[in-house]
Formats: sequence, structure tokens, C-alpha cells
Amino acid sequence: QVQFVESGGGLVQPGGSLRLSCVASGTIFSRPGMGWYRQAPGKQRDLVAGIWSTGSIHYADSVKGRFTISRDNAKNTVYLQMNNLKPEDAAVYYCNQWPSTVNTNWGQGTQVTVSS
Repeated sequence: QVQFVESGGGLVQPGGSLRLSCVASGTIFSRPGMGWYRQAPGKQRDLVAGIWSTGSIHYADSVKGRFTISRDNAKNTVYLQMNNLKPEDAAVYYCNQWPSTVNTNWGQGTQVTVSS
């Protein structure tokens, strides 16, 4: 199974930006959909953004206009550019296949903290 390693999180002030990266241990070329998910303490893990190999993209309403997902199949990497971060964006961010994560392994995630 493919393993995912997320990075790029950190502490940022409201209004700030971060760029998350996710490297897959195997090729993501064969996986048509890849997504970024997040989980805040006490809440379920939700989809933030998903991208098809065709380039079609879906965003959660809460991040539209602020976040941008992209993928580089040659590098087995998926990115999430996050701008104008808000305190409610604070969570652990994960990448995985999308839309279905059945029979996949979740990585450790990367922590995003938004605070002044």
C-alpha cells in the first residue's frame, strides 16, 4: 500500500500562509483522485480539497478562494497552498486518496496552528 508523508505545517498568525506537501511512497499517477483532509481536536476528519488527475478540483466551502491544491505526478507529491489562514483552519492535515480512503493508510499528518 502507498504511504503518505505530510510536511509543511507550523504556527502562523491569522492572515498568514503555509504550503503543505505530501509525498507518496508509491506512484500517485495511478490514483486518479488525491485529497487533503484535516482533523481538529474533538472533530471528525473532513475533506479540505481534492484533485483529479485530469485537473478537476473540489474545495470545501470553508476554504474556497483561500486554499489551492495541486499535484506533481512525476514527484509523487500533492501540495496545499493555504492563504489568509484563520483560527478555525487549525488542525492536523493529512493527504490520502480521494474520494475513497478505503483500504488506505493514513500518515502522521502535519499540524497547522493559527494563532496570534
